[in-house]
Amino acid sequence: MSGAFLHTLFDVAAWLAAGAAVYWLSRRGLRFPAQSFAMPYIAALVFGAGLGAYLFGSANLWLSGESGIARSVEGALAGGIVAIELYKWSAGIAVRTGARFALPLALGIAIGRLGCYFAGLDDFTYGTPTALPFGHDFGDGVLRHPVQLYESAAMAVFALVYVLAVVNRNGFVITNGFYLVLLYYGAQRFLWEFLKPYGTLIGPFTLFHLLSLSILLYAAAMLATAPKARPMHERAVA
Repeated sequence: MSGAFLHTLFDVAAWLAAGAAVYWLSRRGLRFPAQSFAMPYIAALVFGAGLGAYLFGSANLWLSGESGIARSVEGALAGGIVAIELYKWSAGIAVRTGARFALPLALGIAIGRLGCYFAGLDDFTYGTPTALPFGHDFGDGVLRHPVQLYESAAMAVFALVYVLAVVNRNGFVITNGFYLVLLYYGAQRFLWEFLKPYGTLIGPFTLFHLLSLSILLYAAAMLATAPKARPMHERAVA
C-alpha cells in the first residue's frame, strides 16, 4: 500500500472514531449546548478549520524551503477556534460551546497521526535525525524521531484520562474538556516541534511553536475564567 493511501485510510478511521466518541458521550447521558449543533455554527467551524489547515500548513512548508500546498491539523484547530469565536461574537452567543469536541479531537489526532507516520517522507511530518534505538528510517537511510507516534501516544493518553473522567462524572473535566485538551495539545505539540526539521520564524521557534503557544495561552485563559462546574448527575449538561 502506498503512503498516501494509508494516510487516507487513517484519516477516515480518525473521523469514524470521532463520530463514535460523540455517540458514546450521548449514550453516557451528556447533553451539550444546542448552539454547537446549529448549521451556521457548523458552517463557521468547517470554513475556519479548512482555511486554517491550508493556510498554516502551506506557510510552514514555504518557511521550511519547500514548495507546494500542505494541510496542518494544528492550523485547522486554530482556524476553527478563531472562526467560532467570531461567529459567537457576531451572533451574541455567550455560552461556551466546545465541550463536546474534547474526546473526538483527542481520538481524531491520536489516530490521524498514525496516518502521517505511515505516509513517510512525503508527508513532511517526520522528526529530525536521532541516534536513539527507536529512531525510524522512513526510506532515506536516516534514523529519525517518529514524532508522529509521540503525538499519537500523547493524545491517546489524554483520551483515556478523559474517558475515565466521564465514567466517574467529573464535572470540571466534562465541562471544560475542550480547553483541557487544547492546553494539553498545545503543550505537547510545542515540545515535539523541537524535534522537527521545520524552518524557524523567531529565534529557535517555528511557526507551529508560536501557534502551539497561542493555543495553549487561549486555553489557559479560558480555564482561568471558567465558571465553577456543577456536580454531574445522570443527565448531565456540559
